[in-house]
Amino acid sequence: MTSLNSPPKLANSGLYVLLAGQLLPMIDFSIVNVALDAISRSFQVSAGALALMVAVYGVAFAVCLAMGGRLGDSFGRRRVFRCGVLLFGIASLLCGLADSIWLLLAARALQGVAAALIVPQVLATIHVGLSGHAHSRALGFYGAIGGLAFIFGQVLGGYLVSADVAGMGWRIVFLINLPVCGAVLASSYRWLPESRVEHAATIDLPGTLLLTGVILSVLLPLTLGPSLQWSRPCLALLAAVLPLLAALWRTELRQERRGVTPLLPPSLLRLPSMRFGLFLGVLFFACWSGFMFVLALTLQGGAGRTPSQSGDAFVALGAAYFVASLQSSRLVARLGKVTTLVLGCAIQMTGLVGLMLTLKWVWPHPGVLNLLPATVLIGIGQAFIVSCFFRIGLSDVPAEQAGAGSSMLSTIQQTAFGLGSALLGTVFAQTLHYDGNYLAGALAALIVEFFLMLVLTLCAVAYRQRQQRLMLATSLCPG
Repeated sequence: MTSLNSPPKLANSGLYVLLAGQLLPMIDFSIVNVALDAISRSFQVSAGALALMVAVYGVAFAVCLAMGGRLGDSFGRRRVFRCGVLLFGIASLLCGLADSIWLLLAARALQGVAAALIVPQVLATIHVGLSGHAHSRALGFYGAIGGLAFIFGQVLGGYLVSADVAGMGWRIVFLINLPVCGAVLASSYRWLPESRVEHAATIDLPGTLLLTGVILSVLLPLTLGPSLQWSRPCLALLAAVLPLLAALWRTELRQERRGVTPLLPPSLLRLPSMRFGLFLGVLFFACWSGFMFVLALTLQGGAGRTPSQSGDAFVALGAAYFVASLQSSRLVARLGKVTTLVLGCAIQMTGLVGLMLTLKWVWPHPGVLNLLPATVLIGIGQAFIVSCFFRIGLSDVPAEQAGAGSSMLSTIQQTAFGLGSALLGTVFAQTLHYDGNYLAGALAALIVEFFLMLVLTLCAVAYRQRQQRLMLATSLCPG
């Protein structure tokens, strides 16, 4: 075993194994979207149940992410990476064999836990195994994988479901993971170096459990509320959010005083940049996942597009995101983090308006070409916003707490991914229930997303003005 004091050398072959492992959980988010309508027809379930299926993956991923990183530090990153890939394969098999929505939900949650074991090891191994240009190059690959996974997942998922390989229908989007997991496992033992930390941070189990309680208290009422007519248990769960948040804050303060690294360190939450970064992450990533969920259901369930046609409709968005993400660093260097964020919000909001108008004009025949202008704008805006997320959140974090800060932002990011389908999915489902029109449901969800992005834009402007006032005050009173 090696420690951070004697880091292992990571060869190109090992890097490619890590990136292949990273692709698994990232593709699984997008590939499932194009199978939602088929799953709905297979199990005869509502949009709320589908939202819950998407959400449990993101929630399990989020609450176990910090734990996955610390397990890798303690027991060896290659070992935990391999365990995560194996568990992901088992969970994918269970998803593919599920004969009820409840078994599918449980298997999706298990996939989320496996993803949380895989992803932290990728970045940590790159960090300790490479330096200089090789390190920078690897991080570039790491960042670009998101855009590639988005495109590949949509196209592959749509093709597989439409092709109905061996009569498996939507199940193939999960079973396709099995040979990939096998190849990654076989390659990792030979080409991945082992590394660990001699004195790793302990796992914040109380904080993890309380955060899980907070998320479930929001998630379950949002997804099940419409179908249960917002019954008393739903409202009681929502009412429990504030007491659970208070308990989480007290627990994290106590953990920090004891010298245990908390899941959400209060010292970092006191930083204005971190608080704004978390706010940005919650709003934006919730909107992103909710947008994908609603549009996939609208194109297939409402417009009658095939899964393949639905997947193709997102290709322009993913390609625009990928290209814009490669240019985002230059833009941030030229305009600054917050200005780039505001520009990204403005471009995305323009795209959302364009998409709403396009859907109204061409409905019920939306296609790749008529959706292309709006989705390209949305993809560019998303890339600029994502490029600012970690930059803003970590801008004032001390170097010795960079790992804890990154973990906190990643946890919130994945939590928002999980809750987004529940939030916009609930708006979509409620409108569909009363109106019976998929177009009306989609437009209602897109309007809510537009106003959430408008709130984010206004808060970004206020944050920038506050930062400018602080800089001016500091320059006038340097002492």
